[in-house]
Amino acid sequence: MATTVYNKLVRDEIPTILVNKEKEFKWHKAVDVEEYTRALKAKLQEEVGEFLEQPSIEEIADISEVLDALAHVLGHDSFAVMKVKEDKAATRGRFYNGYILESVED
Repeated sequence: MATTVYNKLVRDEIPTILVNKEKEFKWHKAVDVEEYTRALKAKLQEEVGEFLEQPSIEEIADISEVLDALAHVLGHDSFAVMKVKEDKAATRGRFYNGYILESVED
């Protein structure tokens, strides 16, 4: 029987799904906030890479989920993030128009 090694953060229901499929697997919960944060950062890189290879709404959703978890680790919730996002949009705008800043004279 072949074993596939992942060593990466997975969604919370994956262990239950594997149990229900009667799969043999090894896992552990991040031992501390440092390991969890490292795993989240690696997952963010993975998901962004997948989006860059094949842009889709599913990959955007995955990126958003990881960002929500990172906010949680930093002691914030999605409402706090949304407030900061909206405040920045009100004062600096969004990224919807595609403006590319080429240079600014000092």
